[in-house]
Amino acid sequence: MLEITNLRIDFASGGRRLRAVDGVSFSIAPGETLCLVGESGCGKSATALSIARLLPSPPAHYAGGRIVLNGIEVLRASNDQLRALRGGVVSYVFQEPGASLNPVFRVGAQIKEMLHLHRPASATDAEVIHLLKMAGIPAPESRLRAYPHEMSGGMLQRILIAMALAAEPKLLVADEPTTALDVTIQAQILDLLKDLRQRLGMSLLLITHNLGIVGQIADRVAVMYAGQIVEMAPARPLLRRPLHPYTLALIQCVPKLGAQPARLLSIPGGVPALDAMPEGCRFHPRCPRARPECSRIAPQLIEVEPGRWVRCPYWIQDFPQ
Repeated sequence: MLEITNLRIDFASGGRRLRAVDGVSFSIAPGETLCLVGESGCGKSATALSIARLLPSPPAHYAGGRIVLNGIEVLRASNDQLRALRGGVVSYVFQEPGASLNPVFRVGAQIKEMLHLHRPASATDAEVIHLLKMAGIPAPESRLRAYPHEMSGGMLQRILIAMALAAEPKLLVADEPTTALDVTIQAQILDLLKDLRQRLGMSLLLITHNLGIVGQIADRVAVMYAGQIVEMAPARPLLRRPLHPYTLALIQCVPKLGAQPARLLSIPGGVPALDAMPEGCRFHPRCPRARPECSRIAPQLIEVEPGRWVRCPYWIQDFPQ
């Protein structure tokens, strides 16, 4: 469905080009869910937006690599091809649903606009109600005429999902769809995405900073740090036995249900700025297992087990089997 190979994206700043995505490669099969995980500023959203070439250029510059979506070379696609891909092949559920909807139009009219663009023959109130039901909206006939400010955050997220489904995409990209929602609503949104993927047979790329939700929905996980993939593996093996120090640190930051109350672990420092990337391994300034050579030698992403890729040469010595 999607294959990204050695993708490199720069952003212009102060007369320089700063690399935000550096050699990212992954694929998504039909019907598969891949979770892209990492802290804010790691390049997850930039990678996701590049799938439909949505990053404005300038300041963004596609410095190299390939993106093949449903057989189309995205970085070489014409404007007509891109219009057909956007919505019709890949749809997005963006962060902050309140900011993604127009506050002066009713939600039904905004969903119907998607239908006019991609399925004109189906641009009816009945189809909008069908999409609202599919997204789990109660009493969809009355919600049809509601304005965004009249709905809760969880309800707005469902509206965005209904809009994304209006074009019947083959790939749905959900960028932090559970951010700022309480845990009950988070679980409902994840269950909805999982159900829709199975029912519609579409692929799903879920972007999150929370490894705690990955096990509920993902088939595979790609962990991203400072513009690079640092670990990629099937979800369950990765959660049971992380091989990269950054993945382990992310897992240790998740509260454990039923555990004795204690101070939560945190990762010291922060993701480096684009103009201050460290030499060698980009995680070494924050890594408790760093060795002297980590500050000099940039590690490569290597397949250490079938289907498991790690950007750390010391994984086997440092991690329990």
